[in-house]
Amino acid sequence: MSLQSLRPPSAAQPESAPPLLEYDGRAPFPCGGTTCERTGNERLSLTITALIVFLPFLALGLAGWLLWGRLIHPVDVLLATVLYTVTGLGVTVGFHRGLTHGGYRAVRPLRIALATAGSMSFQGDVIGWVAIHRRHHAFTDRPGDPHSPYRYGTSVRGQLRGLVDAHVGWLFRNEPTSAARYAPDLVADRDIRAVSRAFPALCVLTLVLPFAAGRLIGGTWASALTALLWAGLVRIALLHHVTWSVNSLCHVIGERPFRTRLHDRSTNLWPLALLSFGESWHNLHHADPTSARHGVDRGQLDPSAAVIRLFERLGWVKDVRWPTPDRIAARRA
Repeated sequence: MSLQSLRPPSAAQPESAPPLLEYDGRAPFPCGGTTCERTGNERLSLTITALIVFLPFLALGLAGWLLWGRLIHPVDVLLATVLYTVTGLGVTVGFHRGLTHGGYRAVRPLRIALATAGSMSFQGDVIGWVAIHRRHHAFTDRPGDPHSPYRYGTSVRGQLRGLVDAHVGWLFRNEPTSAARYAPDLVADRDIRAVSRAFPALCVLTLVLPFAAGRLIGGTWASALTALLWAGLVRIALLHHVTWSVNSLCHVIGERPFRTRLHDRSTNLWPLALLSFGESWHNLHHADPTSARHGVDRGQLDPSAAVIRLFERLGWVKDVRWPTPDRIAARRA
């Protein structure tokens, strides 16, 4: 899973990656063709990105102050859990397995609902998200990958720097991804374009909802503020870092039971399975990107696949690409 630019998609074509044989899998990536000089618009965009990334950390500090000698309200936990689940599944089931990889075909209302829910995760507009993730798969862990932990090579220093870059640093680089090139199907979809344009409003909505619910349920402005803190900002921060951990940790730490393309180092990392709704079974995903299920071995929990199965039984999705035993066996390392 690649997570995901907080900035709108650019129409500019990114630099093409050098031929695969020119990269040996160990050296730092060569510099791209984008300029290091920041324009006024880009500086504004990066400032907004920084606020979105780091504001939740300030919320955590405030949370610590509020918790000093106090307890978190049960309503805050409930609201945070519900919104984390809805927006998280919007990303994993909607943005990722559905719109990016075509693991199933959803009826139009569900397609729009999932795109809307994913947009409320603060991970970027739906078209930009999909374009970046498809680019990640096109150039996994080699030049052209927008967020590979191997960007700075495989030395200890380069690997540590690469982990930070793959986790969050890539968000601050001037490296646009072309939506016209990587997501032309979504650019041509009128409904998805509308959801994409509504991204700023949906970011506001994802904060207004817990604030209003806290006020309605708790009956005080204090309860509204604590709900905004826990079910708004802290919930967003947690989902961000779980998602970004799939970009970073799930290409460095974990098991690789399945074969992937040359230089692709995607891994399965079980501790993140529940929080990521099954996305951290990342090695299988890179071995078979269109599979609607990522956790295919015994004991591998995959909540996103369970939700897709439920939608299938309800008749809301069809043509689901479920993995078969033969297909799984063919991809074993």
